[in-house]
Amino acid sequence: MMGEHDVRTAHMVASVLLGYPDERLYGARPVLAEAVAGLPAGQVRDRLAAFLRHVEVTGQGELAAHYVATFDLKRRCCLYLTYYAYGDTRKRGGALLRFKHALRAAGFEPADGELPDHLAVVCELSGRGAVREARRLLREHRAGLELLRTALTAERSPYADVVAAVTATLPAAGPREREAALRLAAEGPPAEEVGLEPYAVMEASR
Repeated sequence: MMGEHDVRTAHMVASVLLGYPDERLYGARPVLAEAVAGLPAGQVRDRLAAFLRHVEVTGQGELAAHYVATFDLKRRCCLYLTYYAYGDTRKRGGALLRFKHALRAAGFEPADGELPDHLAVVCELSGRGAVREARRLLREHRAGLELLRTALTAERSPYADVVAAVTATLPAAGPREREAALRLAAEGPPAEEVGLEPYAVMEASR
């Protein structure tokens, strides 16, 4: 396993790469490339470097269009980790609160009102120093993370490299996690369409 400092660096880079590809990403390419080059040799460094090479040769508009088509329009390519286990059901509200509490404990508030279970937000939480808390959340939702990686690979999306880099910072998936990922791949997330109202209600009462 990588040391904590390297995990923080890898996760902070991933948090930028998994956000919407705007001027921030393109302006930060030299800094991101330098950070990745300083990581230990291995899959994490190789995968992040591969995505940065893709950014170098891809226009911002083209990458942004791919981002929207992939993450906003494909059900199995969702960056919100609780979606895989709970879909749009009422149980998702409680799961979101676990992420919210972890962020609050670290004194971190996501920008632009982003939901706390967005993979980029969880990676930024780690990058800001709450490595143990962020990895716990990632491991709790490992099945969804693996399904996301598999779906992106099937779509031949360059974002598969970034998600694979994140999963490579975690301990190897155990039998239960692999079984859960296979079940999700076969059945998909629950489909009860109730939105996130319970989350909003629970937050308003706190």
